[in-house]
Amino acid sequence: MVADRVHPDLHRLAPGGAGYVIGIDRIRELISQLSLLSAEGGERLAIIEQADRMTEDAQHALLKMLEEPPARVTIVLCVDDEEQLLSTVRSRSARLRLGPLATGEIEQLLVDRGEADAPTAARLARLVQGRPGRAIALAGAPEAVTARGEITRSLLDLLEAGPADRLLAIRDLAGQASRLAVAFDPRPAEPRSDARRRTTRRAAPGGQAVAAPDPAAEGDPAAAEDSGASGLTAAAERRRNTAALLETWHDLARDLVLVGLGSPGRVRDADLIEELERTAGRLDRAAVIDFLVRLERAWDLLGGNANPELLADVLVLAWPAPRRAA
Repeated sequence: MVADRVHPDLHRLAPGGAGYVIGIDRIRELISQLSLLSAEGGERLAIIEQADRMTEDAQHALLKMLEEPPARVTIVLCVDDEEQLLSTVRSRSARLRLGPLATGEIEQLLVDRGEADAPTAARLARLVQGRPGRAIALAGAPEAVTARGEITRSLLDLLEAGPADRLLAIRDLAGQASRLAVAFDPRPAEPRSDARRRTTRRAAPGGQAVAAPDPAAEGDPAAAEDSGASGLTAAAERRRNTAALLETWHDLARDLVLVGLGSPGRVRDADLIEELERTAGRLDRAAVIDFLVRLERAWDLLGGNANPELLADVLVLAWPAPRRAA
């Protein structure tokens, strides 16, 4: 029943909607369910995935349940960044830190489960940065692995492209990234309008514009009313696709730096080693490192409801160009 996600005493929440958040109504519903007696007469478990995407109102609503949970109830808050939770929520929670697995462990896991043959398992284990769930998802979605390779090669090609060609190409790459995004999170986004509002930073160091807020993605009632449920769902999908694109982009920039430093054995995608070696020698390593920092900042901005298309536009224009031969 747990494996099929039909156990009545297992409750799961995940972000959804245009702002990709968990709103107060869903938390109130969870609290109501946990206040009832166990359907199976045993333990009850609530898992809140990406709990750092709860709105502030939702977190406040959860506080009482965290302070005095009903008997035989366990609530698990899964977070990547606990600083996004209210201090009152953090103080009422016990921390269990989960680190990444070694590449060899993930490779063996895939083989033992019959998810992939040994060569495929070795490649996937290198790609997923110690996350076995990602490896299993990619093993079951070969089209996502293909999409990742296509995106990476396109990004390498864009190093040679001018601004106009870069801007034209980046929207197509975000569309291709949807195959990756769906592999990692196959659930459809839920159209909701109670999204968390955040103040989005508008400028990078040096005063350069980075991204503007996306009103529909922030759950703006007027925008929600104008766009309708389908528009809200589309906004969540755009953000999810852009997140997948940024992750692939980050891996590529990291690999270029490693090759430039003479560490090709540590790259994530060994199938691209020849292209990486040809390109890395023509790039200013410091510029690529600066771009990695920009990508990290872009990831934070995307989580703060920045407009995903504008974010991608700014990044592709900042993608370092190779040095020209004398």
